[in-house]
Amino acid sequence: MTWSFEVTPVDHPDAAQLLREYLDEIASRFYERQVSEEELDDLLEKNHSRDLTPPTGTFLLARRDGVLAGCAGLRVASPDITELTRVFLRKSERGKGGAALLVAAAEDVARGLGASLIRLDTRRDLVEARALYARLGYEEVERFNDEPFAHHFFAKSLEVPDRV
Repeated sequence: MTWSFEVTPVDHPDAAQLLREYLDEIASRFYERQVSEEELDDLLEKNHSRDLTPPTGTFLLARRDGVLAGCAGLRVASPDITELTRVFLRKSERGKGGAALLVAAAEDVARGLGASLIRLDTRRDLVEARALYARLGYEEVERFNDEPFAHHFFAKSLEVPDRV
């Protein structure tokens, strides 16, 4: 299995497809039912990702063995803080080590954007995501935004420790 990650315009058809799948899954989980296409279209407009483009952010696509597998977005919050968002792997790609690699790739891109801290928020029902972030060294922090659907807040230093 070979994973690859590339910065891609958020309006690229592959990015648009994965963002639709991402929002479909998280909205359906939240409402505990399959959302309709009309609801999904409305949610995509209200929760657009247009700010995940330079200079306010960036967007990554993940591929496994050349096949579209997932995505992650980065939003510049301040010159030294970047927010991780829209982290998603298709169900068929989960459990293959890609999530940790995707987050690591996003962290590398965040460093390239000048960030020394990366942070994120997530919902209480996304227990797999919370476990992943904790395993990758993210620590729970105080609330840093007023997102109504955010229940847990995490941050991780991107500073490279001094070597002795």
